[in-house]
Amino acid sequence: MTLDEHLRRSRILRRLRAGPFREGIDHYTERLRNDGYGPHHGGRAISLVFRFTRWLTDRHFGFHDIDEHLVGRFLAARTRQHPLRAGDRSALRRLVAVLREAEIIGPELPAKRDPREQILESFREYLEARRGLLPASSKNYIWFIQRFLHDLSITRTADLASLSQDDIVGYVERHASDGSAITAKLMCSRLRSFLTYLQVEGVIGHELAACIPSIRTWSLTRLPTYLSAAQLQQIYRSCDRDTAVGRRDYAVLMLLGGLGLRANEIATLTLDDIDWRAGQFRIQGKGRQPATMPLPPDIGAALVAYLRNGRPASASRRVFLRARPPHSGFPTSSGITNIAGRALARAVVTGAIHRGAHVFRHTLATELLRSGASLTEIGQVLRHQDHDTTRIYAKVDLASLRTLSLPWPGGGL
Repeated sequence: MTLDEHLRRSRILRRLRAGPFREGIDHYTERLRNDGYGPHHGGRAISLVFRFTRWLTDRHFGFHDIDEHLVGRFLAARTRQHPLRAGDRSALRRLVAVLREAEIIGPELPAKRDPREQILESFREYLEARRGLLPASSKNYIWFIQRFLHDLSITRTADLASLSQDDIVGYVERHASDGSAITAKLMCSRLRSFLTYLQVEGVIGHELAACIPSIRTWSLTRLPTYLSAAQLQQIYRSCDRDTAVGRRDYAVLMLLGGLGLRANEIATLTLDDIDWRAGQFRIQGKGRQPATMPLPPDIGAALVAYLRNGRPASASRRVFLRARPPHSGFPTSSGITNIAGRALARAVVTGAIHRGAHVFRHTLATELLRSGASLTEIGQVLRHQDHDTTRIYAKVDLASLRTLSLPWPGGGL
């Protein structure tokens, strides 16, 4: 049964159309169709909207009174009687969005903002516009600076002018041991960037970034985690390519393992980026650096199989879409990371410390090294901007490292 067939038979929908809340219901069902909802989830959304309208009637609210506040009150009241199901909140958020787009209800009232938001928003704009950071990267910076502002009770831009070296050093000393040494190093790095930004913008008149102490960590101390060729094939075989989800996951894993793409590069790949005639595609790399990648026949075939027989109908131009409605692209790279993690679990791969997308990138680099590629060539394939990033793979070339080792004192010849 399709969603349209379900809606034609739905007595709940007929009651909604005959009642005081009929205005906007057809807009809502049209959104369900466009988002690719089936009869089960679409019917549940309609039922929840009906319960919401009954709740509004009992409290003498009309359709034009609907807003986020009333939705929150309804969900809170419903939670006291029944546990919320997955999709309940999004179903009513969608209703509010549809009614607002149709101008049936007024625009959203501006939320009361934390005074620190203006400071953080200005810093975010600086990171993305001036430093070229992606939103996912700038979000990491903001997380550290938000804690810094809260700890020092800074609420306005004017408060930043009174920052002193003692404030900065004291903050680092108090929080350097909150996590690992790597976390402490990141905290100091983000704080230096923030203080540099304040000086560049003229918010502070003296240099404070230099007073941040350095956190000592040893680089290249760990071996990169990688998969064997047999494990990689086992992971590919774990995808059920008779299903739409299996075809999607297989194509994602082929891009990870065959070309060493990063999770975000796959998540943001669009249909317009692929040049089928030339056998290549464009990606937006780290630091927004564009790159053109080859499209090998086996990876191209996996993409075609998904696009023809697995990708849901959607207005989104993203190549890879969420399997459940609404069928949109993954909002962050975590969707691709989760696909990789589930594949590792399905294939019962053991011994891999890292259980996400990056282990496939390490695997490709290791295979290239064992095939005779130089570190410079590996860096070019992986698009490393810093040669030091590639040096860690020298540690997995045990055959070459043995030629550099000295005899063990007292050992045999």
